[in-house]
Formats: sequence, C-alpha cells, structure tokens
Amino acid sequence: MAQDGREKPLQKISEAFKDLATTINSQHSDLEIAPFSHACSLVSPLFSCLGIAFKFAEMDYVAKVNDLAETSKSIATLKIMIDQDIQAKTVRKQGSHTRNLLRVKRGLDMVKVLFEQIIATEGNLLKDAASTSYTQVFAPYHGWVIRKAVAAGMYALPTRSQLMLKLNEDDNSARVQMENYIATSEVVIGYIEKLFNSNELGLDW
Repeated sequence: MAQDGREKPLQKISEAFKDLATTINSQHSDLEIAPFSHACSLVSPLFSCLGIAFKFAEMDYVAKVNDLAETSKSIATLKIMIDQDIQAKTVRKQGSHTRNLLRVKRGLDMVKVLFEQIIATEGNLLKDAASTSYTQVFAPYHGWVIRKAVAAGMYALPTRSQLMLKLNEDDNSARVQMENYIATSEVVIGYIEKLFNSNELGLDW
C-alpha cells in the first residue's frame, strides 16, 4: 500500500518480479509455482486498466494464472510440473498446466513490450504502444475475429495520463517501476523459455 493508502499496482509487480529474478539468478534452482503465480496475479489489474481491447487477454490470463496457483498446492516447482505433463503426454492438451504456463508467459511478454513502448514513445496516446505489443506477442496466435475485436477496442484505450491515474503513479515513478519490470521479467521469461526449449517443447503453439 502507498503511504496515502492507495494501491500501487506497478510497485507491487516490480517488487514481486525482482524477487523472482533474484531467486532465479542466485539459486540456479527450480522456480516454485506459488511465488511465480502470485507475482503473475499482480499483473492482472494492468489488463483491466487497458479496457476492452485487452479484455480477452485479461480473462484468459487470469484463468491460466488461477490454474497455476491451484497447481502450486500439489506440485512444488515449474520444472516438476512440466516433467509430469511430459510423462503424462498432456503437454499440448487444452487446459494442461504446461500449456497454461505458455499462455501466462505470453501475457508477461506483452506487458514487457507494452512498457518498453510506453517508455520509448512521447505523447498522451497509448494506441501505438498497445498495438505494437499486441501485434508482436498475441496476434500470431489469434484468429481474425479476436484480432478484429482488439483493433476496434484500441480506440477505447485510456490515455497515458488516465492510465497513470488508475495506477496511482506519475510519469517519473511509473517509468522507474516499468524499467524494473522490463529487466526482471526478462530473467523470468528467459527461465521459462529455457524450460520449454530444454525439453524440446517449442514456444510457438
């Protein structure tokens, strides 16, 4: 909580991902599902702040994160979870934990690209930043109907100043938190990609 009692979603996200990155960098061990799914759950409000354009992403992302949170009660680490899916031959099945993890990773990716674009662009409109992040991360996996709906929703995005208001940040404080997330999420995303690639699962499905 902020000192004035208002939530600071960006700060929470930034701190949680810093902890995950520290764990990955220091222990060289498996990442536990519980702290990972908790950190990912803190990202969810960002999607709702972006409005209708990212409604599909929010609903899908929240459902997948909830599955991982539930899974953490019976499976300790992401590596064990993927190993179990491989043994059961369920990796690519609808609803598998591994498939859900890949979808969550894409959500983290999209937010990372979005933050990079927001930092790199001037002006009060978020349309270019949001369009770029969607096109890069999600569009290749979406059918025409969803892509069309997202394109229409882009016109209802909040402005940069409206987004800052929702996040209880100003431009400077937001930039710091966004830069922190970009750096630390890269470590987390890289770790997940390594898990997939070391098991020859690929990332494009």
